[in-house]
Amino acid sequence: MTGVPPLTWLYVPGDRTEVVAKALGSGADVVIVDLEDAVAEDRKEYARSATAELLAARPAVPVHVRVNALDSPWAEADLRALSGLRGVSGLRLPKVSDPGEVVRVADRTGGTGLYPLLESALGIERAYEIARAHPAVRGLALGEADLGAELGVLAEEGLGWARSRVVVAARAAGLPSPAQSVYPHVHDLDGLAASCLRGRVLGFLGRAAIHPRQLPVIERAYLPSAAEVDAARAVVDRARAAPGASALPDGRFVDPAVVAAAHRVLSLSARHR
Repeated sequence: MTGVPPLTWLYVPGDRTEVVAKALGSGADVVIVDLEDAVAEDRKEYARSATAELLAARPAVPVHVRVNALDSPWAEADLRALSGLRGVSGLRLPKVSDPGEVVRVADRTGGTGLYPLLESALGIERAYEIARAHPAVRGLALGEADLGAELGVLAEEGLGWARSRVVVAARAAGLPSPAQSVYPHVHDLDGLAASCLRGRVLGFLGRAAIHPRQLPVIERAYLPSAAEVDAARAVVDRARAAPGASALPDGRFVDPAVVAAAHRVLSLSARHR
């Protein structure tokens, strides 16, 4: 639906063309073809050429490509092969810690939307500068595996501050609310649902997945409940009937910020109608 942000982002390895083809029909809002961590070194060239061939035309589903780290031996060839392709809706840039890296990529990729991944302590510290580095930046993402390893975090609760930092930096830069990082335990759907709810509380919107079975769990977690929709409708109706600050019969205060939040809830609730 036009104007409704994506909730599900599915990573697939770029050297497995049959998996990419299935992903395009999986129901994910965005498919992310990965040329980096999911592809062995001896398959990098094949993954790049296969992805460039696929994305010479625009698929029915938006496709982003995660290129190799910008200081790696493969990044230059990745950017050269993908720049200007009709089917590339966005480039995800791993391990960004310097706003200058983003500017250099933007200057050579012809306006393609860029999504820096913050995966280090330095990247988190520079989150706002990276978000504002260039108009081609369309969103931020958090890489929790690398960041957690660097910080020595023992459980995802230890990443709470970093998560909030990315949300605040993105919104302060005028970018959409970021999607959560992947949940690595593909069989633990209850754990995924609980983690999504924690992310939603922090201000994330949607989540990246590494298996199609995770997609409906993510979507359910991030779509508003019936009670939330009813509450949002009450706020919007009240604002129409009594413009300006007012209160609902149950005592909830209604002002422009509350009304804007209610409209976001209603927009999300309508995404599959």
